[in-house]
Amino acid sequence: MGQLKGKKDKETLASQSPGKIVLTGGHAATTAVAVTEEIKSAGLGWELYWIGVKDAIEGKKLTTLESEVLPGLGVKFLPLTTGRIQRRFTVWTIPSILKIPFGTLQAFYYLLKVRPSVVLSFGGFASFPVAICARFLGIPLVIHEQTSAAGRANLLSAKLASVIAVSREKSMRFYPSEKCELTGNPVMEEITKVKPKLMPGNPPVIFITGGSRGSQRINAALEKILKRLLIKYKLIHQTGGLDYRRFSDIKQKLPQALRDNYEVFIRVNPRKIHEVYRKSDIVVARAGANTVSEIMTVRRPAIFIPLPISYMSEQMENAIVAKDWGIAKIIPQETLTPEILLKNIENSIDDYSSVVERVKHKKSPDIDASKKLLRILKAYVK
Repeated sequence: MGQLKGKKDKETLASQSPGKIVLTGGHAATTAVAVTEEIKSAGLGWELYWIGVKDAIEGKKLTTLESEVLPGLGVKFLPLTTGRIQRRFTVWTIPSILKIPFGTLQAFYYLLKVRPSVVLSFGGFASFPVAICARFLGIPLVIHEQTSAAGRANLLSAKLASVIAVSREKSMRFYPSEKCELTGNPVMEEITKVKPKLMPGNPPVIFITGGSRGSQRINAALEKILKRLLIKYKLIHQTGGLDYRRFSDIKQKLPQALRDNYEVFIRVNPRKIHEVYRKSDIVVARAGANTVSEIMTVRRPAIFIPLPISYMSEQMENAIVAKDWGIAKIIPQETLTPEILLKNIENSIDDYSSVVERVKHKKSPDIDASKKLLRILKAYVK
């Protein structure tokens, strides 16, 4: 009798409450939005939860995009107070590491309270405590690898996962092949509706972004050529939180004619990013997996400046995929100067028609990725 009761308890915990899905990750707002949109449009009535951190940068009062955007889509945000292993030692390194055990206990509490049917992890430092706790509680874990290489947290979680969905076939070499499924990287529906341009506008519009958190290296190079660019082009500049005030001040000091050509944002709401792509002619950006997927979908000529300290050089790997596809140039950060950036922008405008002609009929490998991930999740929701 006792054995039967124990077996039932274990089965109950493993099966969980149907229709509840936990999403988790360290930096996957746009991917999570795309998957959420797909789930909502399918009319399944699932309850969605996001377990993740609220602070984008340790020691800074900058909130994550996930905490700002996902609640507006009906996703219940569950803040995780966990730490991360930083790339360089700072005053925040030790306090951050000390948070990791607390974050694991907190993740355990959330999963025990929600009792989801499945956990979908997009990687990043915040996902690993959730993955460990999901395995301990018998909750199926699906991992999605967005990059063209492999993220550190996903590699650690791979042994715990039931399915590993990969965006690029070359990522499969890092994971157990029997668990892998090629899905592509989900992009938001509105982005798939953006059409390629056959020629740049007059004046051409350049979208410059270092991602939602910004890039101070790209911003520093841009600052030295800003006025020269604004004489010929319109700029949409996503600065990130650390540089926003400085570039806002720079804009206010510009002559009116140049000021009219310059839009400055701390960050662009992911649900509005399609509007920026629609206006833009070329994009200058880091090479995060989601940015690269979006560029390939909207088919805008791009200049990628990969983050050199990304794990396994994943940003360079992402950029190479887009370059080989025919849509991008690459400037390694160690060679980045204001003059090189200016020259690449001018060359991208000059070569615009030939680049667009090369890719205008190509279909991005990420177009149906959300549907493929939804199909995987459905298998665990009884």
